[in-house]
Amino acid sequence: MHHPAIAPLHTAVVIGGAAGIGLAAARHFARNGLKVAIVDRRMEDLASAHEELVSLADGEEGRIVAAACDVSDRAGLQKTAEHIAERLGKVHVLMNNAGIQPGSSIFGTQANWDAVLSINLGGVVNGTRAFGPDMIAHGEPALIVNTGSKQGITTPPGDPAYNVSKAGVKAFTEALAHELRQTPGHQVSAALLIPGFVFTGLTARGRTEKPEGAWTPEETVGFMIERLEAGDFYILCPDGETTRRTDEKRILWAAGDIVENRPPLSRWHPDWAERFREYAAKG
Repeated sequence: MHHPAIAPLHTAVVIGGAAGIGLAAARHFARNGLKVAIVDRRMEDLASAHEELVSLADGEEGRIVAAACDVSDRAGLQKTAEHIAERLGKVHVLMNNAGIQPGSSIFGTQANWDAVLSINLGGVVNGTRAFGPDMIAHGEPALIVNTGSKQGITTPPGDPAYNVSKAGVKAFTEALAHELRQTPGHQVSAALLIPGFVFTGLTARGRTEKPEGAWTPEETVGFMIERLEAGDFYILCPDGETTRRTDEKRILWAAGDIVENRPPLSRWHPDWAERFREYAAKG
C-alpha cells in the first residue's frame, strides 16, 4: 500500500534537498510523479539538483522548484513556503532534512554550537511551523518527516552539539505527532527518520569511496518509503554494519542508565563498558 500523501501530482518539499538523503528523497518523489521543491542554502548544489530533477520529471520544469534559503532564517523560510505554494500549490509531503556536523565539544567553539542548533534543530522547528498549518488546513492526506539520528537517542560521546540537536528533533517530532492526533479535521501524520551509517557529504570526511558497511542515500530512502507505507513513526534504519537488534540493545541500554541509576553514558564508562559488551553479545 502506498502512503496516501506520496501520490502523483501531489507536492513534496524537501528541506536540505540539494544533496545526500534529501536529494535521494527528491529523486524518488520526482520519479513517482510528484511536484517537488528542494530548499537548500548551497546555490551550486541547488542548481545541479534542479537540473537533475527536471530530467527525472520528464523535462516538466513546472513540476520542480529549487529555492535558496537558510533554514535558521524563520522569516525567509516563511517567504519560501509562500513562494512554493504559489508555484506548486498545496503541500502534501514535507521532509525537514537540513543538517550540518562541524564537530563540537562542551567548551569548544561557540559558533559550532550556534550553527548546529539553529540548523539541525531550529530548521526542523521552523520548517514545520512554516509549512505545517497549511498542510493541516487543506484537509488532504499529508506527511511531515523529520530527520533525526541514532546519536540523538544513545548520545555517544564526541559531538555533544550534534547529539543535543538530534535529541531535540526526536522530542519535537514526538510532540508534533501527539498534537496532530489531538487535532480534528485533518489528515496529517508525522514520522521520525533515524538513519544508520549513510555515505553522504556529511559523513564522508575526506573519503571518496563508500565504506562497505555504509548504506547509500538511495537505500536509506527506499527503506524510509517502505516503513512509511507500513505506518511506522520511528523509522529506525539498519545498515551494512548494524542490525536492528543491535540498535535495540544500544537504545535499551541507554534508557537503562536512568532506570538502573547507572553513570551517564555507562556504555563508555570504564566500570561498565565490559558489562555492556557482555549484554550486547547475548542473543
